[in-house]
Amino acid sequence: MLNDMYELISATPSPYARKVRIALIEKGIAFTLRTEVPWHADTATPAYNPLEKLPVLVLPDGQGIYESRFILEWLEVHYPDPPLLPRDPVLALQARQIEVICDGICDATVLLFFERRREAPSAPWMARQRRKIDGGLSALERLAGPGFLVDDRFGLADICVGTVLRYLTVRYPDHPWRDTHSGLVAMSGRLETRASFAASVPVPQSIVEAVV
Repeated sequence: MLNDMYELISATPSPYARKVRIALIEKGIAFTLRTEVPWHADTATPAYNPLEKLPVLVLPDGQGIYESRFILEWLEVHYPDPPLLPRDPVLALQARQIEVICDGICDATVLLFFERRREAPSAPWMARQRRKIDGGLSALERLAGPGFLVDDRFGLADICVGTVLRYLTVRYPDHPWRDTHSGLVAMSGRLETRASFAASVPVPQSIVEAVV
């Protein structure tokens, strides 16, 4: 279709980039992967995204498509098969709601990670981020079951939940969610055996330049 070959600029632990990687693999779209640390001065991210955030999907003409939620929408429009969103708009909204919860957990985890790196981290700020993470996980646990989350088909909602759970293992390994959310534990285990998940396992990166 549109694809000569795309390039995905990614950071190895990023759940946002992993969502896009999984979607590309599930849709059978060929791409190359460029791994960067977006906090370092030598990152190419600003050349493609004025907001200097990853992931960025670089098109064959050099245009950058950025922000994971928009990239996923772009892919769904240009590569509708196999669909990652239900055709029914009400069910699609259910998947989008789960995406919002997962992105909120990821955002709070990122904020907590960098607050911990400060010389004098704020205890109230960190407690607030932990509440967001715990609240989001509890909401997801109530949705978790033996099958896929929406319309009994693998899709965006499953991608979002799977990536946020594995991200916690990378950036917040001391969080005890595995002791308290058995439904999410089972779901994570099932998803990580899927080929697209196995091909995109996140690993930590070292940030050597000052960020906070």
